Amino acid sequence: MARPRGVEDAVILRATVRVMGRVGPAGLTLAAVAREVGLAPATLVQRFGSKHGLLLALADRSEQGASEMARRARRSHDSALGALAALTVESAAEISTPESYANHLAFLCMDLGDPQLYERALAIHRTRTRVIEDLLTEAADTGELRAGTDAAALARSVQAITAGAGLTWALEREGTLGQRLRRELHVVLSPYLPPRHDLEES
Repeated sequence: MARPRGVEDAVILRATVRVMGRVGPAGLTLAAVAREVGLAPATLVQRFGSKHGLLLALADRSEQGASEMARRARRSHDSALGALAALTVESAAEISTPESYANHLAFLCMDLGDPQLYERALAIHRTRTRVIEDLLTEAADTGELRAGTDAAALARSVQAITAGAGLTWALEREGTLGQRLRRELHVVLSPYLPPRHDLEES
């Protein structure tokens, strides 16, 4: 069957992320996403089959996007640590309020109970960990981090710290999530920085 023209899947998936942040799992419907992009719900049924199919497509695209986002960040910054800081903030760009954080967190909790979504959530997590490890390895090789830094272990710590930063930010509601992420990333990396190196300058 021919696909209706006019709106690319990537546009629909970006709109889905916006709607997810506004309404959470209970409010996410194909009709809500269709309204966001100006399509008939039947068009989304034709493309994705169901809400579950839409979420699977979004998860698949998110895994690809994690690597693409890392490449963009690296091209845009002179240093690996600068790219890591930018990547960390950009990864949470769709979360601007504690309410949107809560809604996205609710989707993650749903993923943990759905075998197909869990498989994809784990793949996204592993891809993000790998790109962080790659940037940390480069930083160690170029002297931004101390010689002998265990990039794999530090990447896992970065993932854990940044995940926790979102929750504490949503609870404390001070500043922006981007500001909190940069601060916590600096804290976790500070013991590995050589003398007189400041992550904020990267």
